[in-house]
Amino acid sequence: MKKTKNKKKQLLLHHKQKNTLMESVNAIIQAYQKASKGVLHAQRYSDYAATYHSTSMEGSTLTSTQVTNLLDLGKTATNKAFWEHQMVVDHYEAMKFIAEKAQKKKEITPQFISDIAALVMKGTGGQVNSAAGSFDTSKGEYRKCSVFSGARIFPSYQKVGTMVADLCAKLNKSMKNAKTTEEKLEIAFMAQFELVSIHPFADGNGRTSRLLMNYIQLYFGLPPGVVFKGDKIKYIDKMEALRKTDNPKPYVAFMMSQYKRFLKQETKHFLRK
Repeated sequence: MKKTKNKKKQLLLHHKQKNTLMESVNAIIQAYQKASKGVLHAQRYSDYAATYHSTSMEGSTLTSTQVTNLLDLGKTATNKAFWEHQMVVDHYEAMKFIAEKAQKKKEITPQFISDIAALVMKGTGGQVNSAAGSFDTSKGEYRKCSVFSGARIFPSYQKVGTMVADLCAKLNKSMKNAKTTEEKLEIAFMAQFELVSIHPFADGNGRTSRLLMNYIQLYFGLPPGVVFKGDKIKYIDKMEALRKTDNPKPYVAFMMSQYKRFLKQETKHFLRK
């Protein structure tokens, strides 16, 4: 009897903590929306920040100021490689693409994901020749080769098409049923994890998967978030732990903390304008 009472207390406490967490997230979203409402081109500058963090994690060394100067003024950074500039421009174009599609509530399809990947790799990708055949990363074509990262070997290229199609069907179904902010954000975070775990492309998987996350957030009318470049190792560790344990809670909690931190940061930035 005592154990039953303790279990009920624990469940009530967990439920209360969960509600408190989501009230906090909703409050942060409302504060962000209120602060950004009167700021000219507010979303554009948040997109610049997202572009900076996402491309920095993939090798770009442009600073946040250099990213803004490039996207706002077309000003290139001294002593920085052309491909770094192109990566930034391409990512921003992909951000604009997903925002446009989110307004139309476009269903997620394998072609849509390939379209995002094609924009991400437009200026830095190209034809790849492998034993299984040629494919073009700048066109969002699936890889025809094995890929790995450290000790992690990603699914066989023969499975990619089916896995992406299954993921799209799963996402569309879950998005229709999502009610709370928590559910919507969790779908976005898990979409990022699942797509990057399939690794359908030879390059650009991280950026494409984070853009898919952003698309789902925008689809639901939520601000798009980021993974901070300084937290790349934690981000990778949380995903690797999820693959090993099949427990999404630590990963989702990490992504939620990144989301809240980014919105708080952007809110402060808008209030200073």
